Amino acid sequence: MASALLSSLAAASAPPSASLSPREINKMKLNLACTSFKNSSIKTKSFGRIQMVATTNVSRFDGVTMAPPDPILGVSEAFRADTNAMKLNLGVGAYRTEELQPYVLDVVKKAENLMLERGDNKEYLPIEGLAAFNKATAELLFGADNPVIKQQRVATVQGLSGTGSLRLAAALIERYFPGAKVVISSPTWGNHKNIFNDARVPWSEYRYYDPKTVGLDFEGMISDIKAAPDGSFVLLHGCAHNPTGIDPSPQQWEKIADVIQEKNHIPFFDVAYQGFASGSLDADAASVRLFVARDMEVLVAQSYSKNLGLYAERIGAINVVCSSADAATRVKSQLKRLARPMYSNPPVHGARIVANVVGDPTLFNEWRAEMEMMAGRIKNVRQKLYDSLSAKDKSGKDWSFILKQIGMFSFTGLNKAQSEHMTNKWHVYMTKDGRISLAGLSLAKCEYLADAVIDSFHNVS
Repeated sequence: MASALLSSLAAASAPPSASLSPREINKMKLNLACTSFKNSSIKTKSFGRIQMVATTNVSRFDGVTMAPPDPILGVSEAFRADTNAMKLNLGVGAYRTEELQPYVLDVVKKAENLMLERGDNKEYLPIEGLAAFNKATAELLFGADNPVIKQQRVATVQGLSGTGSLRLAAALIERYFPGAKVVISSPTWGNHKNIFNDARVPWSEYRYYDPKTVGLDFEGMISDIKAAPDGSFVLLHGCAHNPTGIDPSPQQWEKIADVIQEKNHIPFFDVAYQGFASGSLDADAASVRLFVARDMEVLVAQSYSKNLGLYAERIGAINVVCSSADAATRVKSQLKRLARPMYSNPPVHGARIVANVVGDPTLFNEWRAEMEMMAGRIKNVRQKLYDSLSAKDKSGKDWSFILKQIGMFSFTGLNKAQSEHMTNKWHVYMTKDGRISLAGLSLAKCEYLADAVIDSFHNVS
């Protein structure tokens, strides 16, 4: 900037051409000075009789502060910078093979080949997304024979995976339920609060995790849901609670539904792991179907990041179960209206993959087999970690809570200082709340991880 300014001033100070009058030359110099020094600060430095003039730009964005690193995605950035051979990335919830490599499902490759063979185009989708996907995803969630499907009482809109679907639902709540509160489990997935904060939807927490038992604080949960203002939205994890891996029992789900009905609350499910938690699509959707069977109006956000490994495709949906087909039609129209200025319409590639897999009986059965394989590998790792902890820890501590948890995560019970010790000494990268992703662990590394956990738990307060 300084050199450019000096060059400009030098040019302006050159002998005037015959075509310009002295008055015009002076006017040009003034304009150059005004333009160059606008929004700039001037710095001068003297060297004897010579004075240098330079300018420093003052940005209009000087008031923008540096954002803190994302607590989950930032873990992967730190992991990549570590050169230790024993390092483990147990932060991000992404499935890895036994060799700790990313895994693209065989059934996904076949579905993509079908798209190439058909010559599918890349035209814009409607605002609500791909019709074949919306039909498939609703039937997968509720069951194809569910009355709410047959009576057309479900408003389904394709969203940008789970996050985008939750955000769209939050916008619906903010616009049509002004002042309504969302009650969220403590703890919960790290992005839930960000989503509702951005949508300007007030939220509070209900008790969920009991650090004394490393289990579910069911009485606290029920008490807090009862205490929430009537008509609140209760955010529930459909299966494989993130971050704890602790799910209510079928009997506890019945009691939760009782309280939500008594208080006229609206259940709002986040279903990110259907089929990936237990290996069964139906078992993992049981909680949602229980509430729907009671004729409750329900919101459900879905994601295919985990169960089909479509992390980067950003494919999911928001489903709103309404009391009538007419209400569902109106709700869908408003979801589309909200989506239009947000992202206009959703991406097609992941939607076609899901539609191809779910819509083809052969591919669907292959997918179920691959999900069982992935869920089975995580269960084996969970068991091996428990065995290693029990064998190595001579203190008598009960580590059985690890086996009672489900899904890709385990809540270790380690505090922030202990979690930081895991990273600083053992090169185990994890979130600071003590959550580890078992999907990023191999059987071969279980004993190493057990050593790290035992050391951190007993030697760091």
